[in-house]
Amino acid sequence: MILHRRSFLRASGVALALPVLNAFADESSGKADRTASPRRMLCICAPLGLHPDYFFPSQTGKDYQLSPYLEILRDHRSDFTVISGLAHAGMGSSFAHQASASFLTGAPGAGRPGFRNTISLDQLCAQHIGTETRFPSLSLSGEGAGGLSWTRTGALIAADNSPSRVFARLFLEGDPGQVQSRIRSLEDGRSILDDVHDQAHSILTELGTEDRSKLDEYLTSVRELEQRMIKDQSWATKPKPRVAVEAPRDIPNVADLIGRTRLLFDLSHLALQTDSTRLITIMLAGSSFAPPIEGVSLGHHDLSHHGRDPGKLAQLKIVEEETMKTVRDLLGKLKQSEEADGSLLDHTTVFLGSNLGDGSSHSTKNLPVLLAGGNFQHGQHLAFDPENPPPLCNLFVNMMQSLGIPADTFGTSTGTLTGLVTRTQ
Repeated sequence: MILHRRSFLRASGVALALPVLNAFADESSGKADRTASPRRMLCICAPLGLHPDYFFPSQTGKDYQLSPYLEILRDHRSDFTVISGLAHAGMGSSFAHQASASFLTGAPGAGRPGFRNTISLDQLCAQHIGTETRFPSLSLSGEGAGGLSWTRTGALIAADNSPSRVFARLFLEGDPGQVQSRIRSLEDGRSILDDVHDQAHSILTELGTEDRSKLDEYLTSVRELEQRMIKDQSWATKPKPRVAVEAPRDIPNVADLIGRTRLLFDLSHLALQTDSTRLITIMLAGSSFAPPIEGVSLGHHDLSHHGRDPGKLAQLKIVEEETMKTVRDLLGKLKQSEEADGSLLDHTTVFLGSNLGDGSSHSTKNLPVLLAGGNFQHGQHLAFDPENPPPLCNLFVNMMQSLGIPADTFGTSTGTLTGLVTRTQ
């Protein structure tokens, strides 16, 4: 057999398209375990940052004085830890906005020529716990399809910015004809995978060592997708959870940052509460248009690049305070949702941060980090030296371990984050 690169790409074309199919299958695979309270994770990125002077406390430890933004979360002081001094390795101000691509991966050099991303935290966790729910993970966005989730081959998983559409996928049943059509589509997809699998094996003997390794990775992806599609088919005929709330209405105004954020947070609460998924990522909006907030006349992006202008800083504070109020309300809903052995917040690690330490200077140092809920002892300001920062990926190792995932490394991590302690069981 004579192999040509073009024919090989054509033969493996379905494999290159698998991230799309994989995300489709991820939406409803797995089996929920409702016999015990599961552990969950919600990761949120504010892509334009949070002004450090208003976010970080001046004191460290447990007796710190709340900063203006943290004052909004006063009722949850014992439920969160604020962390300063962290950064991702290999990031710089020249590509600060592009660093959002590495927010949950930690891959150095985002935005630079030749950059190739790696798997995101949520997707690696989904490989361990994602099969237990109808949706292994949800990738959401307040604006556009750019999200935080990346496959293990470094492909972006498109985020959904329509709460009404996600709500329908989570909770609305299709008619019998739609269900049968869904099952037929899955069966057709599996037959295609069988063909691709056979084609790949037929050329295995023609490849060198490096290509064999690449092909083995490809075949592994095929096998994983086959397993997920089988699970997806088992969910197709099972009823979705019923929720006593009205379906959300999408907000067409892209400038309404706060309204859109509330919809995504409310939807996330429902998804976690019904155990439809245990892993959610949210990229918050950062519109260039002025948001409909009293006292604000400039766009959020413009305000984040304030250049220390007092007027812009005052408006930025208003916008970010409103954002922190949505975080407060989210934590409140999670805490009020009782489970057999605690609250939903007790079993959900909520991670809020940004790819920017200071939006105005495009700094990627001293990233704002708020960790709430989950299996951690909270109530402190955990401070590190921003000039010699531990990798943010160290925190990700803590978060994986808190989910019960046996992990000691992730991305550029050098271990776990010192000072972050889990609760005794």
